[in-house]
Amino acid sequence: MTRLWWRGLLRRRRGRLAGAVIGTATAVALLAALGMFLATSKASMTARAASGVGVDWQVQVAQGADPAQVAAAVAAEPGTIATEVVGFATTTGLSATTGGTTQTTGPGVVVGLPAGYAATFPAELRTLTGDGTGVLLAQQTAANLHAGAGDTVSIGLAGQSPVDVTVAGVVDLPQADSFFQTVGAPAGSGPTAPPDNVILLPADQFATATAGLASTRPDLVTAQVHAARSHALPADPAAAYVAASGAAHHMDVTLAGAGQVGDNLGATLDAARSDALYAQALFLFLGTPGAVLAGLLTATLTATGATRRRRDQALLRSRGASTTALTRLAAVEAGAVAVGGGLVGLALAAVVGRIAFGAWGFGASALTWLAWTATALGVGALVAALTVLVPARRDATRTVAAGRRSVGREPRPWWLRWWLDLWLLAGAGVVLWLTRGDTYHLVLAPEGVSQLSVSYWVFAGPALLWLGSGLLTWRLADALLTRGRPVVAAAARPFAGPMADTVAASLSRQRRPVARAVVLLALALSFAASTATFNATYRQQAEVDAQLTNGGDVTVTEPPGSTVTADAAAQLAAVPGVRAAEPLLHRYAYVGSDLQDLYGVQPGSIGTAVHLQDSWFQGGTAPQLMSDLAASPDNILVSAETVKDFQLHPGDTLKLRLPDANGSLVTVPFVYAGVATEFPTAPKDSFLVANADYVAAQTHNPAVGAFLLDTGGVNQAQVADAVRATVGTGPQVTAVTSTRAVIGSSLTAVDLAGLTRVELAFAVALAVAAGGLVLALALAERRRTFALASAQGASPRQLRAMVGAEAGFVAVAGGLAGAVSGWALSLMLVRVLTGVFDPPPDHLAVPWPYLAATAGITAAAILAANAGFAAWVAGRPVIAEIKEL
Repeated sequence: MTRLWWRGLLRRRRGRLAGAVIGTATAVALLAALGMFLATSKASMTARAASGVGVDWQVQVAQGADPAQVAAAVAAEPGTIATEVVGFATTTGLSATTGGTTQTTGPGVVVGLPAGYAATFPAELRTLTGDGTGVLLAQQTAANLHAGAGDTVSIGLAGQSPVDVTVAGVVDLPQADSFFQTVGAPAGSGPTAPPDNVILLPADQFATATAGLASTRPDLVTAQVHAARSHALPADPAAAYVAASGAAHHMDVTLAGAGQVGDNLGATLDAARSDALYAQALFLFLGTPGAVLAGLLTATLTATGATRRRRDQALLRSRGASTTALTRLAAVEAGAVAVGGGLVGLALAAVVGRIAFGAWGFGASALTWLAWTATALGVGALVAALTVLVPARRDATRTVAAGRRSVGREPRPWWLRWWLDLWLLAGAGVVLWLTRGDTYHLVLAPEGVSQLSVSYWVFAGPALLWLGSGLLTWRLADALLTRGRPVVAAAARPFAGPMADTVAASLSRQRRPVARAVVLLALALSFAASTATFNATYRQQAEVDAQLTNGGDVTVTEPPGSTVTADAAAQLAAVPGVRAAEPLLHRYAYVGSDLQDLYGVQPGSIGTAVHLQDSWFQGGTAPQLMSDLAASPDNILVSAETVKDFQLHPGDTLKLRLPDANGSLVTVPFVYAGVATEFPTAPKDSFLVANADYVAAQTHNPAVGAFLLDTGGVNQAQVADAVRATVGTGPQVTAVTSTRAVIGSSLTAVDLAGLTRVELAFAVALAVAAGGLVLALALAERRRTFALASAQGASPRQLRAMVGAEAGFVAVAGGLAGAVSGWALSLMLVRVLTGVFDPPPDHLAVPWPYLAATAGITAAAILAANAGFAAWVAGRPVIAEIKEL
């Protein structure tokens, strides 16, 4: 019997069987692709994070300890590749006489580098002039002293005679923040910025120059052992962090007080592990709905043949087949669907990996590939069992008479009676409400703690919204096809004519499969719209983050002590490609004893060079607060942290101490008018925004800290080169294109462009299947209805109207419901995944071209299914069709 049943499936039920295989294959392919992609992305996060570390360990040698012995101990630690001893000394100031004038700096740092340092740690030094050997000046110091190769610089040392050295070149220190860190200092207690004045000496010259200082003031001369460590770490960033930090702790114990490890590698991996959890969250939020949708698609495709399957089972039972035998036959069908869908799905995943990422296996290791292959096949088998075996088993327990019944009143679904859809939507609203405020964090990764936590409960929000909107769509479609039959008839009358009432009655009688098709299409479109909108918003905010960090498309930062005023903006605006140039004052202001960055803006013109988002401010929109600064020049915007720390209220007077033109502090009164949470070039924590003219007038110092240039978002690198040629070597010129690469977190190591292609391609495929394939199979299962209508005198035009009415209802109702639920789901995803965005978005970025293409392709699939079936019905002999069915 099994062989006969199998042959019958292949001969008579090919469409239904193929549909179930396609649905299962989609679920398998999506999970396999995203799963292997996730595992590979975690490995790329670890590799990227580790490769960006210039010096893995900076071991601070304790006072009185022998640097050579500490270096030997570090070199002996397993995993250490190379070590170099670096000396640090504090200088009272540097001076140089060039061009007939003498320039003198404030305190700075003298660094002693061994000969092979640049080769061992190439990321720490970037040679600008000279060959990178001998006495080197940091770029900023060279600008302050107006010095270069061949000039003599005098190094001041406390209690010692100045030491004269000849400069051999100028270098940039790309990782100055970590290079000059205070090892072992509590978070927030170390310097907020690297020193402005740095001179680097060869190790032997450093030892000679600082020998006297080391004897009289040993506290001003220190040593560090810089170590390069092996990056053969676990692929997962969290496991890599545990391994790296564990090795650093072991080194601390080994040194026994002779030194303290500054674990730069562990600190970088600490940040990467939270990004890995965000990537995992993206996988769950964006991948799981696709797999669920593929399962629902398979169930719907299988359900289109439910009536015929029950009749077949009733016939077999009337001829002596037992329930066990029928279950075994269903198991054969489910097994075929699972095997076929699994193999097709894995092949499809491999093709997707090749197209989207250039590798058949997504670059995953063999173990990862096998693990996700087994997981995907398991899910495929589960989908096949739930959608084929379980319904068949349930139908096999019915009576023979019930199974033969082709017409009957099906009971109303239980969830409709209990209003489950509204309960689900209410639950989604509760989750949305709980994610408000600053107390919600999707990923909690305490610094230095190996254990991370994810607020998995928030996953319920989008899930409840998605499912609730689907069930609500069913309720509305069911109500429209029953109590709204006159409306359906009126809508069908223009193309159905006198058959409009019959068409409405036919749709009402078939409202369950029609509502099922509407819901599936709505869920597919909602998945496509929300995924595309989230991805577009992510890309938008990544660009905003780069703009915030850089300040503008191109930013010109003046060196400390510069006297350049806002008038220089006209010269920069004349550079080809520059649309606007905006001056930005930068001062350091004391709020009580707290030193903060203060930015002076021209309120009326800042918006011409920078787009200020409303989400960056509290107490008003960006235009309103800028207008307030213009109308009341003494107004000031402060950070939320400052408001909390100093218990400020709107209208309070805030007295700041600012440096005047001579560097002396003067007290300047301001009025607290609002809160700024983000601002171009500002740090992440505390800062102040004020009226530039007011600050300049009160301090008698109009010097500008930076100029923000707008290029219209194009040709930033080329414009930056032109600006450098205009301003010379003193100011620092940065383009947003270079800043974008520097600020990218390890989450950017996830190829979001490739992930988007995978997600959106599957979303389109699911929408097409939901709109076209489901409709085609549903219509095919009702060939008998159309044959009887034709036998009773229905013309081909009327038959086409009956077919077209169902297709039109599914397309319109599913499209509208999908658009509304997709918009709501997009808002929900952005809200609960707010930690992914830095800064949070001011508005959603809607990818209209993709959405239009998805709608167009889905509509084309529905029209093709409608036209194909209508032509097939009209061309079949009626009597032959009735006999066959």
